[in-house]
Formats: sequence, structure tokens, C-alpha cells
Amino acid sequence: MNSRYGNLFLYVIVVIIPTLIGSFFFYMDAVKQNDEDRLEEAKWIGSIHQRSWDQFISETVTTLEMLSLTAGTVNTEFEKLEPLLQQAHQMDPRYGGIYLLNTNGKVLTGSNQFLTDSYLSDKEYIKEVSRTKDIIISNSQETLANGQTVIGIGKPVVNEDGELLSIIVAHMRVDYVQNIMRLLTPDAKLSVLNSDRKTIMDINMDGDSSFSDHNSISIPIDRLPWSVNVELPARDVWEIIKGAAQFILVMLIISHILFLFIKYLKLKKQAQNEKKENELQKLELVGTLAASTAHEIRNPLTGIKGLIQLLSEKYTNTQDQYYFSVINDEISRINEIVSEFLILGKPTAQKTETLDLRNIIKDLVPLIISEANLHNVHFQSSLPDEPVMVNCTKDQMKQVILNITKNAFESMENGGELTIKLNRLPTKCQLKIIDTGSGIPESEMEKIFNPFYTSKDTGTGLGLVVCRRILQSSGGEIFITSKENKGTQVDIFLPLNGNKG
Repeated sequence: MNSRYGNLFLYVIVVIIPTLIGSFFFYMDAVKQNDEDRLEEAKWIGSIHQRSWDQFISETVTTLEMLSLTAGTVNTEFEKLEPLLQQAHQMDPRYGGIYLLNTNGKVLTGSNQFLTDSYLSDKEYIKEVSRTKDIIISNSQETLANGQTVIGIGKPVVNEDGELLSIIVAHMRVDYVQNIMRLLTPDAKLSVLNSDRKTIMDINMDGDSSFSDHNSISIPIDRLPWSVNVELPARDVWEIIKGAAQFILVMLIISHILFLFIKYLKLKKQAQNEKKENELQKLELVGTLAASTAHEIRNPLTGIKGLIQLLSEKYTNTQDQYYFSVINDEISRINEIVSEFLILGKPTAQKTETLDLRNIIKDLVPLIISEANLHNVHFQSSLPDEPVMVNCTKDQMKQVILNITKNAFESMENGGELTIKLNRLPTKCQLKIIDTGSGIPESEMEKIFNPFYTSKDTGTGLGLVVCRRILQSSGGEIFITSKENKGTQVDIFLPLNGNKG
């Protein structure tokens, strides 16, 4: 039950929460990006119409200036100007008509007859032309008698003294300009506003010329006190949802892979813990057996050894003495195995004391050198100058070092090198025992601490198990690294006095 809730909690933490948080931030980022794209598109649309209007005004100004120069030379023969006005009108269909007015605003002649004998003096832009003697564009639409909606542009005709002689007016057709704007950007919603922020013309607005401030942008026209107001395109919700769905799918795949990987690591750790528990149970079983049988085995062995001693004194010929020595060797071997069983059964039975590990190694050096000479092995040791004080049992620590060096000698049948190094670390010490022997195959590395596992013909499979048990009872650890045909390194770590645990 706990495992199920644990997996559910892990699933929520690794899959659900990251997916929800990631999706939220992705959605917000997608919305922001979409808004930026919409703004850029609106700016692009506005810039098209801005350039179009600027170009049109520039062309109109050029045309009116040419006409004003001509009008200034014809004096009162205004009918001579009519063909020129008609030609200018025909060259640009954006004009609804081009007219020549006197200073009182009366139409003298034009490119068509719509405004013959009409007066435009009441128009604000005509008054402004007369007052400023500058080119002026109307700030609002006007509807002519023929129903055509236009915007007027006035240009003064002045003499050399700056006196107003007449006014040339061009009527820009609103419907034609709207059609051009609609062709340029058929789907855009926009309007052209005058200096009073009133709508002069619009396209695709369906009678609604208002924009919300947060949903439109305004781009000023350089040559006019006007601006182009563009509505931002509609937000592409479907595109955002599609992108979010793809992101969520990727997030789910990645988070599920991560979830399965973490679950695999948990299962692997659980399997390792179970394996350790099984090993501990094996050692416990061995310890129980050792506690109940070791003394029972040792008592008869003592009697047998005493009787063999008596028999060896009675039968003194060479062959009998050889047999007695073989029996004594085997009894000693049995005693050694029983001693290992006792250590496995009760590793803490011995009394520990604070000892200098250097002295323990120094006591063993003569024995190790003697064994090295027998195996044609070169031995060297390196010890620190300062004391290395550890809590341990002297005899058991000697047994650990001798067990490991014995294994090293047995792996160097053809000679080699054995090195013992002792290093003092901040809170612990490190004892290295390095040989250049045959090494341990990689396939056997995981088994070397299993009880009764041995690669030797005469081994008990308890040597390394006993070493680790002794070290653990002193708060230490043992690690073995090895490469086949290269050698083996044993690293022993023991806490310094006062740092145990």
C-alpha cells in the first residue's frame, strides 16, 4: 500500500506538476509571442498605408505646384488652363476633379463641370489657404452634388510679391483611395484619422470606426497631420492550442521517461538493499552456527592434539613423525577456520583500544618481508611521520592486514611488488595494500565478499568476509579495485580516534 502511494506521489512530483507548470509558462510565452507577431503585422500594415499616403501627397503637391506655376502665367485667360487640368485629372484616377478658384473661392474652371460657378469660400481648408498662402488638405470629407465623397487639397497661386492670385483645388476620391487600401491589405481593419482624431475614411470596419487602445496601433503620416489606425489581427488561439498540445506531449514523454528512470533507480537501490540484507542474514546465520558449534569443535580438537603430541613422543621414527606433522598441520587449519567462525559470530567480543596503526604495521613488517622473500616479491611500505591513532583490536587488525597480504602473495606466483601505504586524512586514515598480481576477474568482483565464495582450491571463502566484519566493528570500510593481469588495490578506511561513526 505504501509503495503504491509512494509511486503515485513520485508520479505527481515528476510528471503532473512539471507538465502543468511547464504548460502554463509555455502558454503564457506563446500568447506573448503571438501578441508580438500581431503587433509586428499591424505595424507592417500601417507602414504600407503610411508610405502609400506619403507618396500620394508628394505626387499631389508636385502636380499642384506645376499647375500653380502655369496658372500664374495665364492672367485672366483661365479657359486656357482647362485642358491642362483635364490632363492632370486623367493621369491620376484618384482625383475626382481639379479646379481653379479665384480669391473669393469661386470656381473659374476645372477638369469637369461638376462645380461650375460654385463657391468654395465656406470651406475651412480654402480659408486656411487664403490665410497662410500654403498648401492645405481638408480635415474632413465633403460630398459633392453628384454624390461623390471627396477630400479637398488646396494650393495657392501667388505672384512675385506674394499676393494671392487664385487657388488650385484637387478633390481626392475617398472611394477610390479606400479601394486601393483594401487591395493592399484586404483582410486588415484600419481607419485614417485627422488631427482631431476623427475618422476620415476606413476599410473593413463595418460601420464601426472605433478601436480599443490595447487592440490597435496608430502610425503617423509624415506629410500630413493625420495617422493610420490599424486594428491588431485576431489572436490565433488555435495555433496557440496546437503549440501547447505539442509541448504538453513532449513534456509528458520526457517526464514519463524521467519517472521510469527514477523508478528504475529506486528499484535498483531496493534490490541492492535487499541483497545487503540477504548478505547480513547469511552472516547472521553463519554467526549463529559459529556461536553454537565453534566451542564444541575446539574442545575435541584440543584432546586430539594432546594425544597426537603423546603419540609423537612414543613413536619417533621418521615416517611416524611425518604423519604426526601432517595431522598437526590439519588440526591447526581446523583451528584457524574455527577462529574465523568465532569472529563472524561475535566480532565485538574483543576489547578495543586506541592504538597507533603505524606500530601495528611495523610489528607485521618482518613477517611480511619473510613471506615476500619466499614468493620472490619486492616489498615496500610508506608510513606518515605523525601518529595515526585508531580504535581497534590489535590482534584482529593484524589478522586483517595479514589476510590481505596473504591473498596478495598468492596472486603473485611469479614474483611482483607489494606496497603498503598509510595516509592520514582530516577525519580518517587510509591504508592501501597494492599488489601486481594476477588480479580479480570483473565477473567475480561482486562475489568476493560473499561468505564461502573462493577461487582457491584450499580456501574457506571467509577471509575477506572476516576482514570486512572486523573493520565494520571498528567503524571502518574496505574497498577493492582490481584489473585482471594488472594487480589489485585494497583501500581500508578507519576513523581517527574521536571521529568514529
